[in-house]
Amino acid sequence: MTEILGLALAVSVYNFVVVTIENGVSLDFMEQENEIAEQHYAFLVSEKEFDSAFSLIQQQGVDHWADPGRTKPGEINTHDGGRGVYFADADGHLLEIITQPYGSATE
Repeated sequence: MTEILGLALAVSVYNFVVVTIENGVSLDFMEQENEIAEQHYAFLVSEKEFDSAFSLIQQQGVDHWADPGRTKPGEINTHDGGRGVYFADADGHLLEIITQPYGSATE
């Protein structure tokens, strides 16, 4: 995930694996023996960051979809005048990168 999103490698801190986002927010992951429900994480990125991430997704053969229901494989969406794509991380969580915030399109 960190490579595709252009983030620094995760670091171990106590019982967590920490991924720090560019704005200083961190995602702290912890190993869990019990089953964990799949989660959805969306990242608002620039057009340039989208191009870079999507290029890596394609180069690495990562399955991706235009929708969260995973009914449009190999596609991206153009919601709100931007671009978006969904892909799963190694644990099955659905990650999304978008270039425009939801509801930002003007009519």
